[in-house]
Amino acid sequence: MAKKSIIEKTIEAPAQVLERSVESGGKLARNISHGSYNKPLKKARDYWYLLGPGLTTGASDDDPSGIATYSQAGAQTGFSFLWTAVFTFPLMAVIQEICARIGLVTGRGLASNIRQHFGKRALYISTVFLFAANTFNVGADIGAMANAVQLVIKLNTTLLVIGTTLFILLLQVFTPYVRYAKYLKWLALVLLAYILSSIMAHPHWTTVIHSTFVPRFVINKSNIILLCAVLGTTITPYLFFWQTSQEVEEKISQGKMTLASRHGSDKTELKKMRIDVWSGMFLSNVVMFFIIAACASVLFTHGITDINTAAQAAKALRPFAGSASYYLFAIGIVGMGLLAIPVLAGSSAYAISESLGKRQGLNSKLKEGYAFYGAIIISMLVGLGINFLGINPIKALIYSAVANGIVAPIILVQIMLLARDKKVMGEWKVGLLSGSIGWVLVVLMVVSGLSAIYSIA
Repeated sequence: MAKKSIIEKTIEAPAQVLERSVESGGKLARNISHGSYNKPLKKARDYWYLLGPGLTTGASDDDPSGIATYSQAGAQTGFSFLWTAVFTFPLMAVIQEICARIGLVTGRGLASNIRQHFGKRALYISTVFLFAANTFNVGADIGAMANAVQLVIKLNTTLLVIGTTLFILLLQVFTPYVRYAKYLKWLALVLLAYILSSIMAHPHWTTVIHSTFVPRFVINKSNIILLCAVLGTTITPYLFFWQTSQEVEEKISQGKMTLASRHGSDKTELKKMRIDVWSGMFLSNVVMFFIIAACASVLFTHGITDINTAAQAAKALRPFAGSASYYLFAIGIVGMGLLAIPVLAGSSAYAISESLGKRQGLNSKLKEGYAFYGAIIISMLVGLGINFLGINPIKALIYSAVANGIVAPIILVQIMLLARDKKVMGEWKVGLLSGSIGWVLVVLMVVSGLSAIYSIA
């Protein structure tokens, strides 16, 4: 047997620890399930095993940059933006379900479908903007993770930024898809830290409930820009590409290597996908809700409104909500960075490789997926470099928001045309209700994109 390289050993050590933890958890669940609580535990276990791409996609939406946006909303407007979590949930869930359906039925990723049915020119333009937006976001998230680690352990910033980048990069390149998908799924549970952190902040729950279901929105420039930021953070193009491609990856991991074997679906598969997607999007929006509630009840109440990063939000919470809330918030930033950065870089890689007509992905080995892994490596390294160029992380997010504002409506129109086309989707084309919600979302994102561009004009 050939000796393992230093790179393989580097990535294997932490990976094996996490895998053993996952296996131990599974064995414990199986052992307990033989007891008196057999049925509830069996149902919970079956539900957990059913979750997959939808859960990780939804969880990745609450990346460190998203956490910063939600923290700003709570700190600057109090409870006024809580209703947005309820408002965006069905919009987000419907569009992600449509993307997942396209992947399941066609057996192709989103970029591959756009290339086949709409030509290369529009796809190339969209891919360039997507890559730029994702790379700026990757850079901001890497910096946010490093700052969050420093909240707990005082380490050199440069070493943290470089170490974080290399660890995530090696994990993506050298970990088999089945194992990698399992890690991402468990990382999604880190989001529970924000729910606990919010509860420890002791918000006034009567006010929380009233603000959620009786919206009060003051129309002014700052609130409109903040609303556009929330929409742009919640419903973003990288999720569209990742969701579609992950459904395809799941089929490939089941041995369906050819396009013909992946083509088509059935009611059972679509039902499982729907549960997975809606569960993931529900978790994402619940966490958004609790982050806004925590920052509103603590920061806004005490007049602390100048919050630009997730780490600042954690620091500001500590004197009022206690150290436990502070540490949970910080841990959440790190955990979500580990989940979201691979999704950001990976979605760009799917778009680029499929735009070039190459079906490559996480199921491919490095030497077989040079376009896919090359895009990941470039995105990660450029994102790393952003942290040494003196670019303000908030400006990086603004650039990202503008790029997303340009590309999101274009991609959404193409998604809706694909989903409603019987030649593409056959009997599984999207119905009237989902289609109508999808087109409403297109209009909202056009307005949001124009507002994001106007905000920096």
